[in-house]
Amino acid sequence: MSKRVQTLVIPVTAVILGLLCGAIIMLVFGYDPIGGYSSLIEGVVGQPFYIGETIRQATPYILIGLSVAIAFKAGLFNIGAEGQMLMGWIGSIIIATNFHDLPKWIHLPFAIIVGALFGAFWAFIPGILKATLRVNEVIVTIMLNYTALYVFNYIVQYRLTKGLDKTKMIDSSASLQSTFLQNITTHSSLHWGILIALGVAIIMWFVLKKTTFGYEIEAVGFNENASQYAGMSVKKTIIMAMVLAGALSGLAGVMEGLGNYANAYVLSSSPGIGFDGIAVALLGGSSPIGIILSALLFAALKIGALNMSAIAGVPNELVDIIIALIIFFVASSYIIRWAMAKFKKGANVK
Repeated sequence: MSKRVQTLVIPVTAVILGLLCGAIIMLVFGYDPIGGYSSLIEGVVGQPFYIGETIRQATPYILIGLSVAIAFKAGLFNIGAEGQMLMGWIGSIIIATNFHDLPKWIHLPFAIIVGALFGAFWAFIPGILKATLRVNEVIVTIMLNYTALYVFNYIVQYRLTKGLDKTKMIDSSASLQSTFLQNITTHSSLHWGILIALGVAIIMWFVLKKTTFGYEIEAVGFNENASQYAGMSVKKTIIMAMVLAGALSGLAGVMEGLGNYANAYVLSSSPGIGFDGIAVALLGGSSPIGIILSALLFAALKIGALNMSAIAGVPNELVDIIIALIIFFVASSYIIRWAMAKFKKGANVK
């Protein structure tokens, strides 16, 4: 079996095993797995509203998944995507609630770019520490996640408002929301950000596969010493990979700020999108195309879980268990490869 086929078979097998284990758990606790999964599917494609909500949920997942994947390619673990997303969110809101006289063709790109830059700066910190002092990026990014949450809330309460829990709504000239998309999906919260996410995924595929920078990222991820010997600047590549990853996470925050909520509000805890994005990248095999499909699956599980709870009475937490099982099987892909090798050997013997 070719490596490309294995790359496709392993995540599909992991999803199937995760769903099967989820069905067993439902049976053990007295729930109907057929009814549960039927209501989940109904909650994803049963109405245009559900389809719109699923696509909207997938939008930040695509960008976060790409962010984590870029870091993976460079041999880094960007667990700080959550904090970078929050910084991108607040950065875009700062611009979107000011500069009122700008036309939309300037105001909206301005807000998007600033949001991406805020996320890039937040990732630059662990990137420069990793490249120059070899400080573990996992530790730094975890701490920066908490820092980003407090900075986010501080800016909302004391810089954009006078002690309020949420900012005013953004100017229409900086909004990604679409009356057209909302109408065709029966008033869902779908917005134009999905086009940005898909466009960025295509660009990232091109960067990784067709450019020198993409080659250097993968080379450094495989072997830093060999890359250094070949004349590549390992430090520069690490920093640039983290900055690019941060910009992508920042864009995910922009999608929330300018598309989903159209404001910023005090958060009691992190939304968790950045952590879900890690799972999206793992299931997607760090491939832009795989990440798009993985993001849609995770979004479908998240949105469908709401209907699963309302119709079949299955707790929402079960979907989190299924997601965890899928990631477990992806992480244990060597077991799937072993089973596939045994099956192939048995077939050859016959």
